[in-house]
Amino acid sequence: MQDPDLVVDYQARDQFVGFHDRLERFACIVTHRRAGKTVACIHDLQRAAIMSQRIRPRLASVRESALRVDYAGGGQVRLYRADNPDALRGIYLDGVVLDEYADMDPRVWSEIIRRPWPIAPAGRCSSARPRAARILRAVAARAIGNKWFSLILKASDTGLIAASELALAKRDLSEEQYAQEFECSFEAAVVGAYFGKLMAGADAERRIAAVPYDPAAPVWTSWDLGVRDATAIWFAQVIGREIRIIDYYEASGVDLGHYVRELNARPYIYAGHVVPHDAQARELGTGKSRLEVLASLGLKNLQIAPMHRLEDGINAVRVFLPKCWFDAEKCARGIDALKLYRAEVDERRADPAGTPLLKPQPVHDWTSHAADSFRYLALTLDRQATQTGFYRRIDYASEGVV
Repeated sequence: MQDPDLVVDYQARDQFVGFHDRLERFACIVTHRRAGKTVACIHDLQRAAIMSQRIRPRLASVRESALRVDYAGGGQVRLYRADNPDALRGIYLDGVVLDEYADMDPRVWSEIIRRPWPIAPAGRCSSARPRAARILRAVAARAIGNKWFSLILKASDTGLIAASELALAKRDLSEEQYAQEFECSFEAAVVGAYFGKLMAGADAERRIAAVPYDPAAPVWTSWDLGVRDATAIWFAQVIGREIRIIDYYEASGVDLGHYVRELNARPYIYAGHVVPHDAQARELGTGKSRLEVLASLGLKNLQIAPMHRLEDGINAVRVFLPKCWFDAEKCARGIDALKLYRAEVDERRADPAGTPLLKPQPVHDWTSHAADSFRYLALTLDRQATQTGFYRRIDYASEGVV
């Protein structure tokens, strides 16, 4: 039964008719700016909710405080935030639209809310959303390869934006920005990335590869301790002049004992553990600091990362990265985070060439935890390795040496 007072004021654009009529289980939409992607996806959800017949008939209602619309037959459309992916675990969903999917933690799709009903990872390539190109290219390729419904709309093809408007956009934007925003270019640079070029250099020099654990060298760990956010841990060995990053672990919503058990489950011999300066702060509930808790759980040689300004820590990482080798498989999530960790883009300001200006602070998203943990590692590891004298160069006397 449909509520007689419910009026759906929506007329699908020709470009989205195929999307609404699709039979495929999954869909991927990549569109130019102002194409109407979000409106089409919301209507797709609304149509399914209107058709639902789960309970006795009732009138449709809007519950703004709950970010929810209830429909006559029991269907419902609800808006969720994706900045804390683990909060989405366990909820029942018949279907999902992941709008601006490229801005989300990759786990949202693969680990948390994948459901039987068609899911539409949707987004647009944008210089203001620098992860979009890389993520959407991968999703679009998967969509085509797995026979999903796939829709890519370029402004030059759709005719949805007047030629005069596109000409103004071309004038005001750089060539790369225009290609990203209006032509769905997948070659977008990560605007504002702190370590992007250095990580690209590591790729080119094949320092992101298989990096096995060497049992002859102890392992240092470096932690970013989250309370409501994720905790991120890097595992590193110092071998001669090389810093070998052999492992990475991240989780959230668990106690510190979980992380200690994860460390103990690995075959590594530990030299020490680097934790942030605020680990010394005592919590009101227990009266203990996280440093004391970790020590009580058996971690030895806990080292406090030195106090520093953020910009100094970022520079320390830039000096540190050329010495690093990363295990491509075990460190995959951490590597992605370092590549994508970036300054916040000021969308209201640009230089004369149209390049967006950057704010002085980094974006706080899923990349922050790995980047912060790596910053503590960079600030501490060289100093600790030098103090222990382990794996330092041995200078032999020249007499008697052939």
